[in-house]
Amino acid sequence: MNLRRRALLAAPALALVLLTSACGSSDAADSGDAAGTRSGGAVTNSATSSADATPTEGGSLSFAVANDPISLNPSGIGSGNDTLYVTRQLFDSLTEQDPETGEIIPWLAETFGASDDATSFTFTLREGVTFSDGTPLTAESVKATFDDIKAAGANAQAGAQFLGAYDRTEVTDDRTFTVHFTAPNGSFLQGVSSVALAPVAASTLAIPFDQRATGEGVIGTGPFVLDHYTKNTEVVLTKRDDYDWGPGDRENTGAAHLDEVVFKIVPESGVRTGSLDSGQVQVIGGVAPQDNAGLEAAGHNLVVRANPGISFGLTAVETQPIVADEQVRLAIARAINATDVRDAVLDDHFAVATSPLAANTPGWVDLSADLAFDPEQAASLLDEAGWTGGDGDVRTKDGQPLHLVIGYISNFGPNQGALELIQQQLRDVGIEAELWTGTVPDYLAAIKDGKIDLAWGNLSRADGDVLRTQYSTASSNYYKIDDPELEAALVGQASTADPDKRAEFQATAQELLVTRGHTIPVHELTTVLGADPSVHGVVLGADSRLSQLTDAFIAE
Repeated sequence: MNLRRRALLAAPALALVLLTSACGSSDAADSGDAAGTRSGGAVTNSATSSADATPTEGGSLSFAVANDPISLNPSGIGSGNDTLYVTRQLFDSLTEQDPETGEIIPWLAETFGASDDATSFTFTLREGVTFSDGTPLTAESVKATFDDIKAAGANAQAGAQFLGAYDRTEVTDDRTFTVHFTAPNGSFLQGVSSVALAPVAASTLAIPFDQRATGEGVIGTGPFVLDHYTKNTEVVLTKRDDYDWGPGDRENTGAAHLDEVVFKIVPESGVRTGSLDSGQVQVIGGVAPQDNAGLEAAGHNLVVRANPGISFGLTAVETQPIVADEQVRLAIARAINATDVRDAVLDDHFAVATSPLAANTPGWVDLSADLAFDPEQAASLLDEAGWTGGDGDVRTKDGQPLHLVIGYISNFGPNQGALELIQQQLRDVGIEAELWTGTVPDYLAAIKDGKIDLAWGNLSRADGDVLRTQYSTASSNYYKIDDPELEAALVGQASTADPDKRAEFQATAQELLVTRGHTIPVHELTTVLGADPSVHGVVLGADSRLSQLTDAFIAE
């Protein structure tokens, strides 16, 4: 096996720009961008709300989130970002993805490497790491964790998505192991930076998988430990004094400054905002776009970072007869004024989409020229496709009206407003659009059952492999895209761990997705946290989710 041993596996460094259906909080924006730092009530970058304060020790941080985490088992099925905000404090990962550069850097693994065919990955663990129950982290710990995720199947959905064609983990000694796959998994080194593949202690694995959701007995190597979890009320974490192995992109790689973190479950966005204003909590997640200006005016800080991954947009379900026609798909793309959509339902913290990938995703390419608003061209394409009429009327073909159903999930507040505006824009070129919404299971069933022509959504991940998981016929295959060139690009990027080669394949995939109208990007997502000015060092990671709070402290 030809392993390319390295402490760093670099992804292309990308400029961060202002930037769910499948990923996000229930009623608010859940991602963001590094926009630079200003004083008092300012938009800040992803590193800290105030870089010039001196850290103080002790204190309790109260953090309001929208959703109960549901599960504190890192590889289990939780409630999305709010679950990850909590579990990230309890569990470490083998690698870290630097939010400024996109590079994969060491964490629990001090070195790592990939075989040329991306089917084997070898890691060497750093010395001295222990679980919070005092047992050492070993290669056997990682093997047992991965084997456990594989055995749990769909119950370990969060972790299984990154393991793919997992075969086995071969242990060489206490600190060295090799993970083998039966098919290439080029994004695996980024995958193991996620909470979902965090090593857990042997005592945790002795608990039946479906009994770990409460977090009782679920042991990680992270800087905090669980004090208690009261469902739909709060999760209370306490500092681990002996923690000393944070990744190198943190200012503080040792024990947390805070003594305690209390995550309070507050479903209503307005109540969260009011709780911050009244001092009942010090940080809030899932800030709604309409609340950003008010929070700044009240003197609060905003921590803002763009969500990497797939931008919000429309994807054609190509077994549906009307959108099976490429000309119709391209006409829909030309009929949508994405800037107007962004301006109407969001704010300047959100970017108009320039590609299927958000601009801070490793592998992103700028395709904005192919996404230009051009209603005249839209009308011409529909004429060529045989859909006659327009001028305010619904077009027809062989007596059939040009009627499409757009499906979405209402877990991000602006979704409905965005789609109502898109509905009007499509009507301007003679396309009648009906909006449909439901729960996640209902939404997926509606796509499968042919009830939806266009699916609205996004998916956050700081790796271009997110395109494969959404659009490959060998993966979820929700959209039934029949495009051999696209499939070759999606599979090709997963067949190598070389970041430059992966980026080439991903560039091809993005171009094909846009120029053939398979997907129509509209706007990117942004995570916004609101913080009292006394709170410092709140960090959003490369995935634009809350990072470990080891840098956080409270100082007036």
